[in-house]
Amino acid sequence: MNDYQGYALAQTTKPMLKPRRKRKLRFFAAAIIISTFIFIIWFYFSSSGTNWRYMLADTLITTQHRDYAKYLIGQSELDRRTDNYSKQFNDMGLVQDNHDISMNSRKNNSVTVEPITGKKFKGYMMFVHNPQMIRVVTTSLQGQGEQILSMVKRTGAIAGVNGGAFDDPNYDGNGFRPIGVVMSGGKLLYSDGGMEDPVNVVGLDRKGIMVAGRYKPSELLKMGVRDAVSFQPKFIVNGKGLVKNEADGWGIAPRTCMAQTKDGTIIFLVIDGRQPGYSMGATLYDAQQLLLEKGAITAANLDGGSSSVLIKDNQVVNRPSSSYGMRYLPTAFLVFDHPEKVAVSNMWNGVDMVHFNSAYKPFSAKR
Repeated sequence: MNDYQGYALAQTTKPMLKPRRKRKLRFFAAAIIISTFIFIIWFYFSSSGTNWRYMLADTLITTQHRDYAKYLIGQSELDRRTDNYSKQFNDMGLVQDNHDISMNSRKNNSVTVEPITGKKFKGYMMFVHNPQMIRVVTTSLQGQGEQILSMVKRTGAIAGVNGGAFDDPNYDGNGFRPIGVVMSGGKLLYSDGGMEDPVNVVGLDRKGIMVAGRYKPSELLKMGVRDAVSFQPKFIVNGKGLVKNEADGWGIAPRTCMAQTKDGTIIFLVIDGRQPGYSMGATLYDAQQLLLEKGAITAANLDGGSSSVLIKDNQVVNRPSSSYGMRYLPTAFLVFDHPEKVAVSNMWNGVDMVHFNSAYKPFSAKR
């Protein structure tokens, strides 16, 4: 073939390629439109798609992007769903607990951690065989919360996890103002309501028996509750799970939970989340099933999300989801070799908590 023939062939082939490209582009565009249409039909009108849509909405409800859930389920449905969860959690907190615990007569002060893996999450379980080793410890910083690793090092604790709820404007607060109650060493250190106003709590009594559910502060004192914080829901009672299925599992998120087995062993479950490629998080149903498999007869949810952290031997064991690192928190459950020597100060005493600004960050808490 001479140069002229090659040039002529190129000229005759070139125009033929353009219609072929156009057909491919039309095919891909049509495929995208059809796929999008099929996805919308599945996502909004099929039962499986609706389940996923509501799970995504529940996941958003537990983050700082709660308002975005309205684009999945509508504002009225969002309001209805959050109200229903609140009522459901309160009802779960009222389920009668028999506290059927037979403390292990053999003294076992071991504290062990084991990794766990699910289909969409990774995390850890910490087993504290002697519940008397556990105390609620509070921030030592006036006007702000404290990172749990700091609490552990400051107090000489063996281990610890994050504790109860706190006022958290835009999920970026200073971590100082708890929600509900805080008890440590049998003393009521904080309450944002009256002594006869019921709140959901998670804690331990003086015998080391786990107490979870909806109680008045006056009842907690009469019951001999030693250490407690406020969070919800209680989801295992008398060895039976109260979360019916994944759809009722309050979305996919990082989790911290506390449970107790029949021999008195306390299990702290910490699940990482919001980290694609590593761990997306778990539903409460996932947490429930994991703890039931370990023999839990009582279990309750603690603060989760970017607050979820597990410390052991002065090291952060898990991968907290916050891009800023560990958060500043008001309370933590810490484990001690000598819990009788632990002294917890009441940093809220004398502070006007009614008018306290939870959004203000002292210099040491600014990121």
